[in-house]
Amino acid sequence: MLPSGEQIAIAHGDQRAVITEVGATLRTYVKGGVSVVEGFAGDEVPTGARGQVLFPWPNRTGDGEWTFSERIAHPTVDDVEHATAIHGLVRWRPFRIDSVNQNRCVLSLLLHPTPDYPFLSEISVAYHLGSLGLTVTTTVLNRDEVPIPFGVGFHPYLTVTTPTIEGAELEVPAKAYVATNARKLPTGEILPLAGHPLDFSRRKSVNGHDLDVTYTELLRDDSGMTTVIVTDSTGGEVELSVDRTFPYVQVFTGDTLEKGRRRTAIAVEPMTCPPDALRSGKDIVVLEPGQHWAGSWRLRRRV
Repeated sequence: MLPSGEQIAIAHGDQRAVITEVGATLRTYVKGGVSVVEGFAGDEVPTGARGQVLFPWPNRTGDGEWTFSERIAHPTVDDVEHATAIHGLVRWRPFRIDSVNQNRCVLSLLLHPTPDYPFLSEISVAYHLGSLGLTVTTTVLNRDEVPIPFGVGFHPYLTVTTPTIEGAELEVPAKAYVATNARKLPTGEILPLAGHPLDFSRRKSVNGHDLDVTYTELLRDDSGMTTVIVTDSTGGEVELSVDRTFPYVQVFTGDTLEKGRRRTAIAVEPMTCPPDALRSGKDIVVLEPGQHWAGSWRLRRRV
């Protein structure tokens, strides 16, 4: 038995991906023999949340109880440094493997009420390899008797073909970012990026930039997608695109990771809400009993 459970391999043309039973985690994704994401080995436990699904909240939730539908939640602090609960509840739980085809798999999890999140919900994640790259579609169903709040996020690390991200360039089509305090929780301010060092709306080098930033007010194409691009010094590009259900993107250059993983890839994290949303109510998704929500994002590599 591997630490991340059963390994689900899918393929399409020269693309290969492995998704794990534990957390419905994207462990590897390769195109033409070149990694698109920095994942982890089959006998490893993922660190830095790499490839994990973040539900029922992405990023951080502050300590102290919060209330919704007359139920009280008591977050368990697992980011001790910042006294926050980080990245939700499902990333270490085994998912049910619902279906596996050559280029597609679907995994789901019934999340029972806990003190951290006192609601009954079901999340389903579909991974599909095709001509557009890897498309990830998430569905959330309210199986409770009351309205439930939630947020969804993902934590892929986009690769470069060099030992570190030095020399890489980043493009994040956004007009604003979420201001945070020393605990990395929002202050309530959404600040403009124009003229700010954090502005990557035009592609520029990440050299000298220590990023752990929530970008918002995303600029979208005619199809409603926003595309973040990481270009390495050899000219290879990795693109991550999000649909309108993801109005936030967290960008993390990995400066605080363990030795050997520091600044070796750039995490680009689709998020439906900002940090601490379950406590603030900012842009949370609310489902009535029996209702469902769905959203998609996409990854691909251009040579």
